[in-house]
Amino acid sequence: MRNTVRQELVARQLDEQMTARFPVGQRLRVLDVGTGQGTQLLRLARAGHRVTGLEPDPVMLKAAREALSGEPEGIRERVRLLEGDGRETGVHFLPGSFDVVLCHGVLMYVEERDAMLAGLARMLAPGGLLSLLVRNGDALAMRPGLAGDWKGALDAFAGDTYTNRLGLRVRADRLESMTDTLSGIGAPLHAWYGVRVFTDNVGNEVELPAADELDRLLAAEERAGRTDPYRGVAALLHLCGVRG
Repeated sequence: MRNTVRQELVARQLDEQMTARFPVGQRLRVLDVGTGQGTQLLRLARAGHRVTGLEPDPVMLKAAREALSGEPEGIRERVRLLEGDGRETGVHFLPGSFDVVLCHGVLMYVEERDAMLAGLARMLAPGGLLSLLVRNGDALAMRPGLAGDWKGALDAFAGDTYTNRLGLRVRADRLESMTDTLSGIGAPLHAWYGVRVFTDNVGNEVELPAADELDRLLAAEERAGRTDPYRGVAALLHLCGVRG
């Protein structure tokens, strides 16, 4: 359920920003950095956009290719999947090659965050949209605190790193710092949302509720993700910058 909430909310928020930025019906050039199993990539290709997925993990790349293979030919021909690292976009593409660049759930694993973001911004055409999904560094104490892990909650106040559900020690990012970085790379923050305000502590094994209950859950999460003060304590931040 956690992944469904994440993917669905990000999709709705991204569609809102794309609709606001580009003419209705325009077929956009999209780069999905760290495409994973291809959830957003396939959704955007089905909507008619040309999408390039860049993924460094051969296992995830294979999963994305298998998912793509089940799509109709018209969708398959709009997708290109490449094995590669988001820190090396300049090796694969020319500056200004894309209208939209996605980088969701990747930055927490990257040490040189600002350098990578600058490279992603260079891939955007003027007026292009940069969509980032990061762990919220201003709310790291929420998950352990709500779980009754008081030591973990206190430790979370001490820095910007955390142990994720894969057992890896990774970095979270704060809204203020990301805002400064986006301004510095020429893609100032245009809009931001919270993702998973209420459902971050749900176990990975929890199945989806019935359709009507899922609709209510997503409606509550979507409302909270765009409403202060709730969005400020979301597990994830969806940041949308626009290339000047």
